[in-house]
Amino acid sequence: MNAPSEAHSQFPYRPLLFWFGLGTLVWITFLLYAGGFTTSIRAGMAFLDWPLSNGSINPEGWLENEDMMAEHSHRLLGAVMGLLSIGLCVAAYALTKDRIIRKLGVALVILVVTQGVLGGLRVKLDALNLQIDHNLYAQTFAVAHATLAQIFLCSLVAFAVMTSRSWIERSAGFENAPDRSIGTFGMIACVVIVLQLIIGAIMRHSYAGLAITSFPYSHPAGYWIPPAFDFKVAIHFAHRVGGLVVSAALVALVVKIFRNSAARAAMGKSAIVLIALLAIQIYLGALTIWTVRNPHVATLHMLNGAFLLSICWMMTLRSLKFRFDASVLSPRAPQTSA
Repeated sequence: MNAPSEAHSQFPYRPLLFWFGLGTLVWITFLLYAGGFTTSIRAGMAFLDWPLSNGSINPEGWLENEDMMAEHSHRLLGAVMGLLSIGLCVAAYALTKDRIIRKLGVALVILVVTQGVLGGLRVKLDALNLQIDHNLYAQTFAVAHATLAQIFLCSLVAFAVMTSRSWIERSAGFENAPDRSIGTFGMIACVVIVLQLIIGAIMRHSYAGLAITSFPYSHPAGYWIPPAFDFKVAIHFAHRVGGLVVSAALVALVVKIFRNSAARAAMGKSAIVLIALLAIQIYLGALTIWTVRNPHVATLHMLNGAFLLSICWMMTLRSLKFRFDASVLSPRAPQTSA
């Protein structure tokens, strides 16, 4: 006899916890855009001090100056994100006994504090403050700040997914579980996206977004490979190659999902969204070149990359949930007598 097709968690669904996590996910969208736009217009050093801005939490004239507005908005949004993360942690301990959710809450607080410190070090160690002839320290912390933002985003996605009704109260059952390799394909795709986002962060903070000025070719004369390399050209070209690798990984994941009936039923719509986001990402990348790096287009390209990672990570988590359910339910399946 097969195991039942549904299983319920020992921890009940808490709507308040889920909606709190989902609302925080919405908030981080604005934070990511503000941070990306600040980088796009090179306004990261609109204020030379930190954590205050010109010695104040409400610096004079910040709403009239684009650079100051971008940077200070980013700081204010980040401060609210810190408060929301603390709230999620407190809510996790107050509303559920699920150890995983509680640990996620603690992890969010640790990550958001670390993220704030990295952002502060990016300012404090800038060449303008250190009065040195290079900006390697600030750029290093800026890239680390951008990378940790994606890890924090994935943690928030995990929190929202694992507190959702569909995660807690539904299970595919081991007899309907998608192919076990889908989780592996998903993890590979997530890792590839994160690596691509790191390369993109290095490119953005090295101001190499226009090191190659044509698209899809890597040279106006029609070369696919740049005829000459320096660091900026190399990191830009690596980002383009990374885009091909990400595309291949995501297409392989989607094909794997649609070739398995259980996976198609569980994640087919998400897979379509993933491919749509991939197409948008490619177009935004091209548009960044064609518009000579319009700051809004460049920022949307970065933000859409975060959306790609979020959807891919959500799908991967759900595929791993099915695998976990299968391993839990299978040994408990009633045995029929001979």
